[in-house]
Amino acid sequence: MKIIEIQDRTPHLIQELIRVWESSVRATHLFLSQRELEEIKGNVRQSIVEIPSLLIVENDDRLLIAFMGLEKEKLKMLYVANEARGKGNGRLLLTHGIDNYQIRELTVNEQNPLARGFYEHMGFKVYNRSDLDEQGYPYPILFMRLS
Repeated sequence: MKIIEIQDRTPHLIQELIRVWESSVRATHLFLSQRELEEIKGNVRQSIVEIPSLLIVENDDRLLIAFMGLEKEKLKMLYVANEARGKGNGRLLLTHGIDNYQIRELTVNEQNPLARGFYEHMGFKVYNRSDLDEQGYPYPILFMRLS
């Protein structure tokens, strides 16, 4: 596995990141409707282009299997392709972000208990909650800080 910081966000790379995002979200965000997934996909595409720091994980075959986006000390996105989940890829990225980018805060959907548990296991604690997600959907968001 290899972590790479991405500067040039080509259309092909964005397409691959969206593939990883969709694979991850379909496995973990069962509360979203198909319509909502499609609407959010456009927002994710824009976020990938605009996020200040973008890091990817490639497997030994050079296939993109995970990525995270950072803004200052905040984790803004972390997605692992469904077939690569549970193999340490999320931990690899998050640990790299904590050690090298000083990640101290993040948000997670309350209805994604596996992600919440992962972040808690990595040392993050909930300090606030919102009834709506960033797009205004009625999916509560938990704000977490590294303790």
